[in-house]
This record gives sequence, C-alpha cells and structure tokens, in this order.
Amino acid sequence: MKKFVVKENSTLKRFTDGVYPQGSFCLAALLRAKDIKVNGVRVSKDLPLNAGDEVTYYTSPKQEAMLSHNVVYEDENVYIADKLSGVSYEGLLSELCERGEFFGVHRLDRNTQGLIVFAKNKAAEEELLSAFAERRVIKNYIALCKNNFKKEHETLVSYLKKDEKSATVKIFNEEKRGSVKIITEYRVVETRKDLALVRITLLTGKTHQIRAHMAFIGCPVLGDNKYGDGELNKKYSAKRQCLISKQLGFCLDGNLKYLSGKLFKSVFEL
Repeated sequence: MKKFVVKENSTLKRFTDGVYPQGSFCLAALLRAKDIKVNGVRVSKDLPLNAGDEVTYYTSPKQEAMLSHNVVYEDENVYIADKLSGVSYEGLLSELCERGEFFGVHRLDRNTQGLIVFAKNKAAEEELLSAFAERRVIKNYIALCKNNFKKEHETLVSYLKKDEKSATVKIFNEEKRGSVKIITEYRVVETRKDLALVRITLLTGKTHQIRAHMAFIGCPVLGDNKYGDGELNKKYSAKRQCLISKQLGFCLDGNLKYLSGKLFKSVFEL
C-alpha cells in the first residue's frame, strides 16, 4: 500500500504518473479492481483531484516490486539511473526522494528509455546544472527512425519554438520570435528496410529536440505519437518512441571532477 497527498489540482492518472511509477504501470488493473481510494472512497476510473486530496494505492507486493529503473552508478554526490520506458521523470524523482535527498538536473520524456542523472546534494546539483548549461555533458542517444535519410551523417542546425497550448514544439530553418537555436548530430548506423538505426548526439538539449528534429527532416522516430508517422507506427505496432538515452559522459570541475572522462552506458538496445 502507498499513500500520497495531492499538492496541486490534477487528475488521478496524471498524479499517479508523477508520483508513483509502480502505480502508473498497473493503473488500469488497479482501477478495474477498485484498489485505489481517493479520500477513503474506492474509485474505478480516472477523475479530477484537488490539492489536499489523499490517494491510497493498494498495490500488491509484486506490483510494488516492479522496476522503474536500474542503477548504473551511485556515490555520495550523484545517482545515474537507467530508466524504463513509461516512467516519468517526476515519478522517478518522487520514488528516489523516498530514500533521501535527490535533485533533478535534466529530464527524459516519459517514453524515452535510458540514462538520467540526479544530484544527491545541493553542491552536486549546482555543478551538474552548470555542466549541462555549459554543454560539458556528452549526451548520446540511439533511435529507430523512418529510413528517409538523404545523408548518412549530418549536424543539423535549426530553431525550436514551444507551443504551450498543444504541449509540442515546432522547428524552423530560420530564427523566429520566441525560438531557440538547436543543434543535433546524427549518424546512420544500420538500415533495416524502411527503418534506420541512428546514433544521435545532442549538442543542445531542448524539449522534444530529437523527436521534433528528426521529424522535421522527414525521418521521425518510430513509435512517436506526437511527431511520428502514424502509418509506420501502425505497421510495426509501435506505441512508444524507440529512443534511448544510451551514453552519458562528463567534463566536470570542483568536487565532481573525479567523474570527468567516465562514460556511462545504458543496457537497453533497439
């Protein structure tokens, strides 16, 4: 059993995604069995939640033991997790904070697998935030994309603008008001008929950058339900983006200098 108090207005599904990965994995089953209580009342469907509401999940030991991530590296300053697809950044951070003090320094989309790093104290948080802001972090991804590449290797430079209403981003060749410059390097590693396995290096790190940039050049990530190719997704029964945060490396100063030169790898493959 897990119990949480709602901090701001939400819905049961969105709240569960943000605080309890194991509950998110089996939300449909919990609702069918009425194994969730909101303010002491059993519920069987998604519903609005208000700040101050109490939500109790009657998960089984087996459900509670479901992994949200694997531990890649941990010391007194940093924690590097290999996140499973379907786990939100907020949910993972909430789970970790049950163990002690953790701070998020970058994000992964819910359905993107792979490496994500957290700080375990304020000093480490500041150093890592500076490293990400100053592009002193190596971020390599792999993705399965629509095989529509004109070049096997290219460094793409474009401009990204958020659309808050639709929770998406738009890409432009030229700078627009409110846009930010993005740089994405890709290399085709292997072709698989109408798909290509691609290694991607983020030289900037913006919301949905890889997914939107690949779609912009006509090579969307397989399984992407926001920017992807619906027919291709249907053909391969792909419901989540085939995108993995594969490698993380650091060039750090101060107390975290000992991590410089180390390269951490996800176990996930495509």
